[in-house]
Amino acid sequence: MKGVITQVRSHERGVQLLMVNQFTINLGFYMLMPYLAAHLSGTLGLAGWLVGFVLGVRNFSQQGMFLVGGTLADRFGYKPLIVAGCVLRTVGFATLGLVDSLPALLAASAATGFAGALFNPAVRAYLAADAGERRVEAFALFNVFYQAGILLGPLVGMVLTGVDFRVTCLVSAGIFALLSIVQIRALPARRAADADVRDAEGRRTSTLAQWRSVLANRPFLLFSAAMTGSYVLTFQVYLALPLEVRRVGGDGEFGTAAVALLFAVSGLGTILFQRRVTAWCGARAEPGRALGLGLAVMGLAFLPLLAATAIPVPGAGVGRWALAAVPSAIAALLLALGTMIAYPFEMDTIVRLAGDRLVATHYGLYNTICGIGITLGNLLTGAALDAARKAGVSALPWLALFALGMVCAAALGALRRGGRLASPVPSETRPATATA
Repeated sequence: MKGVITQVRSHERGVQLLMVNQFTINLGFYMLMPYLAAHLSGTLGLAGWLVGFVLGVRNFSQQGMFLVGGTLADRFGYKPLIVAGCVLRTVGFATLGLVDSLPALLAASAATGFAGALFNPAVRAYLAADAGERRVEAFALFNVFYQAGILLGPLVGMVLTGVDFRVTCLVSAGIFALLSIVQIRALPARRAADADVRDAEGRRTSTLAQWRSVLANRPFLLFSAAMTGSYVLTFQVYLALPLEVRRVGGDGEFGTAAVALLFAVSGLGTILFQRRVTAWCGARAEPGRALGLGLAVMGLAFLPLLAATAIPVPGAGVGRWALAAVPSAIAALLLALGTMIAYPFEMDTIVRLAGDRLVATHYGLYNTICGIGITLGNLLTGAALDAARKAGVSALPWLALFALGMVCAAALGALRRGGRLASPVPSETRPATATA
């Protein structure tokens, strides 16, 4: 960890603060969200479909508004959107802990989702701008802090929720309130270089015109579609892998511990090895190849589960526990490795495909596309799991997920060979821009 801190200190002050911010954002978010469903269904007694509706509103308000958040960040500057997102999440999380009426819960859930849509594209665009030529390294470090927050958040939340879920909400809201104050005081102002782009007649370019230019960026859209598969695959740590652990190992204490192991393996693996993996890939492969390798590793992650389907499930004991935990833990570790390989180059490629123009807007649209892909992918994965169970063909979902990884890796290879992963807008042809 000492090496991580040293490397972070070598970056600009804004980059350093963004690293700490992201850790704190994830700490506050993940100490609350894993326990929200139990609070809604247990303490408040909401029906299952209402719990799903409240949680769905949060997801929709975030995924559906990423493009808006990115556009606002490009237009008004990155810092105001980061601060606004943290303030809004402060209000949303505090409200979740203090209200029990459905309309108020829905409003709070929507607010927490929209908050993420405001600060996520802005944070990534700010990081890319300040890191400059060290973008890949900066995003590798960013992922370390990101995963550290995910790893620690649920542990803190478990302790606080053991006291009272309202305590969890208020502590999480307090974290975001403190983060808002720190960013107002310490985060340097930063605007997109093209925040005030004007046409040939000197008129400021409209938002719709900016959206049209992003949607016309065919290489970016093709890249987004290819990378959507990576998000579907990595999301299986939350969906297919826990379900498989519980299917084989049961729903008791062992199942709970084995699921916790999945997240520990994924988070600790990233914290310990992200910098080394990025340095190794950077020295041996250009970005397009590294991206393809990352997707291929994510696909290969499901082969241990595929192989395990050929082994008869023991009736009980250590053998059954091992069959439930080991293949899934290996899959989680390989998914983390694939993400470690791909993520820094993925974030850098988006900037290059954007031609360093409207970067936050590109990040916003990218997140929306991937969010839609995750939703559809999870529906199909769930259907495959159900079909496999009914037909007695347990290998089906793992084979499908392996194939998805290989198809996406091949698609990235085709884009790379076709020159579609290079910046489409040479610097000398970019429109005139206003200074930050």
